[in-house]
Amino acid sequence: MRADARKNRDHLLAVAGSAITEQGVEVSLRDIARRADVGLATLLRHFPTREALLDALLRTSFEELTAKANELETSNSPEDALVSWLHDCVAWTTEYRGVTELMAAAIDDHESALHAACVTLRTAGARLLARAQAAGKARDDIDGADLFALIAALAWLGDQPSLAPRADHLFDVVADAILTTGS
Repeated sequence: MRADARKNRDHLLAVAGSAITEQGVEVSLRDIARRADVGLATLLRHFPTREALLDALLRTSFEELTAKANELETSNSPEDALVSWLHDCVAWTTEYRGVTELMAAAIDDHESALHAACVTLRTAGARLLARAQAAGKARDDIDGADLFALIAALAWLGDQPSLAPRADHLFDVVADAILTTGS
């Protein structure tokens, strides 16, 4: 990709990230283009669908969360690694309003542009969970799919204005419920 095209693409992603943070994943593509000071056709040339835009925007974050899981797996105790990664995932998913619904749908939709990244993220969490389970530090009646669902549920709590003040407390309750020894 040419340097100017890369710069334009990066600018579109930065603007889209801000717009989604403010308005959620259903923000108008036309609004994103307007904010980026480009025409809708330019936005669509780089990202032909909303899902392609979201995939490009979220892919870096998914890769960072996966790398974080790998790092935690070797540098922290099994239970600390699991809870730390879970916390980072929940914090990230609340940054982009509405992304939890997309992730929940994409995990089972093999045609989704987000599917592979969501599966990779779920696999990273499942590895941390399995490590904690093998050490006797986490319940053995949950799996990676359950952990992924808990991330979505905890992120949803943070998105609800009436529940957001309790989100940290409820995170601790869920983390304690996952661990066999408490957090």
